[in-house]
Amino acid sequence: MRRVHFWDHLILILGSLLMLMPILYAFMTSTHDPVSIFRNGMQLSPGGHFFETYHTILTKAGGFTKEVTGVTMFWNSMILGIGFAVGKIVISMMAAYAIVYFRLPFASFFFWIIFSSLLLPLEVRILPSYEIVQSMGMMNSYAGLIIPLIASATGTFYFRQFFKSVPDELVEAARIDGAGPVKFFLDILVPLSRTMIAAIFIIMFVYGWNQYLWPTLITTDESFFTLVRGIKQITQVYAESRLPKVNEAMALSILAMLPPILVVIIFQSWFVKGLVESEK
Repeated sequence: MRRVHFWDHLILILGSLLMLMPILYAFMTSTHDPVSIFRNGMQLSPGGHFFETYHTILTKAGGFTKEVTGVTMFWNSMILGIGFAVGKIVISMMAAYAIVYFRLPFASFFFWIIFSSLLLPLEVRILPSYEIVQSMGMMNSYAGLIIPLIASATGTFYFRQFFKSVPDELVEAARIDGAGPVKFFLDILVPLSRTMIAAIFIIMFVYGWNQYLWPTLITTDESFFTLVRGIKQITQVYAESRLPKVNEAMALSILAMLPPILVVIIFQSWFVKGLVESEK
């Protein structure tokens, strides 16, 4: 038995090292100056430019307008991630609530139409979505970044399955006590859905935080650039025959990893419960 546990732990350790090695490479490389990185490639040893590099990416204004800092891009990414997560949770919960409890005609049919949209990635519907946002005057705005993409077939599916598992006796008891549809939703279903909300929040926050294509199309104003776009801007100097600031790109990459990692660590127990818990 101990021999089996030894190999299990060894495999887990090797897998963890395999996943952590690129992060370690990126962090160590960010502590070197661009010249040494250009000459010697990616580094696995610490350099002497840690504070200088991270202070630069956080406070130094850059871009074409020379007004955008790493802090600005960080908050833009945070607004996008939280806006995506909260918006998708609210819309998904209301859609699932209507499908499960309102006994609408063809409710199952419309649910499967919603669910089939999972087969259509963002890239397929990017042009019509762009046209709608442009016609509504929502370019270069947080509303244009968030609202067109907050409908979520994944969230609707998970909340529908969760609501269907709620005992009918609870619904009847709430009805006898005089709870209307809104009160039943806010006072009973929402508290019961805490773990599911946490699980969906993690998934959608990471999805929104890592968005690149949609913000690139919707925003031309640098004040709305996210961290992911900031990394791309730094690496584009190759085409201009200038020395790329790889250390700053790696530092931005490390900064971009931190919020999703913290969200997963903070909500990990709720995340597991939300996906596997069967008792309500």
